[in-house]
Amino acid sequence: MQAHYAFAFEREMGCTANELRGWLPGASGQRTIVWREQSAEIAIDNGRLTIAWRVLQPRRIALLVLPRLQVRFEVHAVEAAVWQRFMRHFDLYTQRGGG
Repeated sequence: MQAHYAFAFEREMGCTANELRGWLPGASGQRTIVWREQSAEIAIDNGRLTIAWRVLQPRRIALLVLPRLQVRFEVHAVEAAVWQRFMRHFDLYTQRGGG
């Protein structure tokens, strides 16, 4: 989990597009989501977050194959404190095993 979240950034996530779509309702705190082909727009208070993704080549480690997505987060008209709380929840919700 990051200590600070910019209002627009990209990160690599170890999941499939279908997994990300499945996580978004819970990771967004059950907020309203408008779905598109490779993106989603989430209402946050009076603003919005756009999450867009593209599939990357899987990471291969010996016989292990891990899916990867490049995910862009871009927030508009959301107060910094609200954005920080949203992303902390998002990160904890989508965190996988270990650590």
